Amino acid sequence: MAARTSDRTRYDRATAHLEAPLAVVDLDAFDANADDLVRRAGGKPVRVASKSVRCRALLERVLAREGFAGIMSFTLAESLWLARSGFDDVLLAYPSADRAAYAELAADPKQAAAVTVMVDDPAQLELIDAARAGGREEIRVCLELDTSLRLLGGRVRVGALRSPLRTPAQLAELARSVVRRPGFRLVGLMAYEGHVAGVGDSVAGHPLRSRAVRLMQATARRELVARRAEVVRAVRAVAPDLEFVNGGGTGSVQHTAAEAAVTEIAAGSGLYVPRLFDNYTSFTGRPAALFAQPVVRRPGVGVVTVLGGGYPASGAAGADRLPVPYLPEGLRYDPMEGPGEVQTPLLGSPADDLLIGDKVWFRHAKAGELCERFDTLRLIEGDRVTGAVPTYRGEGRTFL
Repeated sequence: MAARTSDRTRYDRATAHLEAPLAVVDLDAFDANADDLVRRAGGKPVRVASKSVRCRALLERVLAREGFAGIMSFTLAESLWLARSGFDDVLLAYPSADRAAYAELAADPKQAAAVTVMVDDPAQLELIDAARAGGREEIRVCLELDTSLRLLGGRVRVGALRSPLRTPAQLAELARSVVRRPGFRLVGLMAYEGHVAGVGDSVAGHPLRSRAVRLMQATARRELVARRAEVVRAVRAVAPDLEFVNGGGTGSVQHTAAEAAVTEIAAGSGLYVPRLFDNYTSFTGRPAALFAQPVVRRPGVGVVTVLGGGYPASGAAGADRLPVPYLPEGLRYDPMEGPGEVQTPLLGSPADDLLIGDKVWFRHAKAGELCERFDTLRLIEGDRVTGAVPTYRGEGRTFL
């Protein structure tokens, strides 16, 4: 409570000259979170997930730190933009059907050397070849392994619906297709265990659910450790010069880093630490990215209304996808309204101490999606704003 009160004082003082709505990144917290990711990675490089940052200046800041290497991007257009901006190791985490971007990639030696694309189906190779438009550069390729946990003979699936490639034989078969096909080079393998890395295992007020999640994740880790090692052996038998095997995510960094088959860890949300990452036993981060909305109404006792604030996160709709009122502590949404597009009523005794024009600080449910709402991030050190940097949106880049 005292720490949060102190943070509110710092943020209010630092931004007293700025009008809300606004978004900030606490650089002391950001850097501390970066150090913690490196510590948990145990000597293996951390590849930064740009989806969770969406700000070139902050990508540059974290990549300048010891222990970080490379970017994991989310669209091909973004990958090419980052490569043109000087980032020389960009792994696209999702398959693309952007024919114009593939034509650009195949025609530019610098970008072709910097960007690795994701493939999990021979049809994607066909699409890339058809999109080359005369470009002859070799395309760097990474294969993705399905990490989902299958139970009861496959009748129960736990994990995201991502790659169709699950077995060593399936990965090896596609690896052979890449190796045999002119114009492509197989350089990597990726496996994102989102049901371990992205699901909190210590949810306040839900002890039975939390215990079930921990049991599921322990089972999933055991299964994946063995299967990932077998897949890596099978793929390396086809492509002995494989450059990297990527795995992990913010919530599973230390577990994945312990696997001999994995050469690098992916993480991004752990830098900002949004609200969905509060419920983990594996790590405790410091909230680094926040946004403020101004109080514009006082409808009654124990109620204030702030401007806007309805910024839901992606995923299955639910209360856990909403931003959370963070400072001052003790505010909550009106259950009949929730956070709105143009106004958000907030209930609780702290409302009576808020004046028109005061700031209420929120945390977004997910990390980088906050940057789709703001064009600038104010950088705070101590109780001062020491800089302002554009988000992707602020640079006129909206990739999804």
